[in-house]
Amino acid sequence: MIPLRDSQPSYSKPYVTIAIIAANALVFLYELTLDPYSLNNLIGTYGLIPSHLQWTSLVTSMFLHGGWMHLIGNMWFLWIYGDNVEDILGHGKFLLFYLLCGIAAALLQTSLSPESRAPMVGASGAIAGVMGAYVVKFPRSRILTLVFFFFVTTVEIPAIIILLYWFALQFFSGVGSLAYSRVSGGGVAWFAHVGGFVGGMLLIIALRPKERFRQREELHW
Repeated sequence: MIPLRDSQPSYSKPYVTIAIIAANALVFLYELTLDPYSLNNLIGTYGLIPSHLQWTSLVTSMFLHGGWMHLIGNMWFLWIYGDNVEDILGHGKFLLFYLLCGIAAALLQTSLSPESRAPMVGASGAIAGVMGAYVVKFPRSRILTLVFFFFVTTVEIPAIIILLYWFALQFFSGVGSLAYSRVSGGGVAWFAHVGGFVGGMLLIIALRPKERFRQREELHW
């Protein structure tokens, strides 16, 4: 299932979401200019290595990606869900929220694989936090989704269903990968997704939305 767009209107320009997407794209384009040795050095320096944790890498690792599909998939999800979360938090709070979700995601993954020497890169933990916030605040929003059965079609799915389904996939994939990751030290950082999602659900409650969103919410109810 590939989400295409959501039904929830946004009442402000998502400047921070756009800036984050642009920053990730620019960093990735820089990665493409590097030779393999320089690229490995960049990832080793600014990626998050659990066994040699550098606190600055909790942030810098969010802006590195391992390939075109890694980048495009993350930025697509951020574009779909980020504008609405930014709309209700405001630009400054949203940036803080995004970074805190990414840090929470990285810390959970690191705590479960503290001896791993494989660099962790990508914005997916922070974006999982955006998705967690979205499911709390817009559970009745509908997501137009590309679905593959024996044919390809689109269908509108309630946000609460598609996002909790996504979360369940991350959680059970993470449980299944624990033994493998301890042996190999690599693979997808599933629990970074879990940590980001749960962190986003909690943070969106702690960081109170803007007054005008609360007024719209009260009118809706």
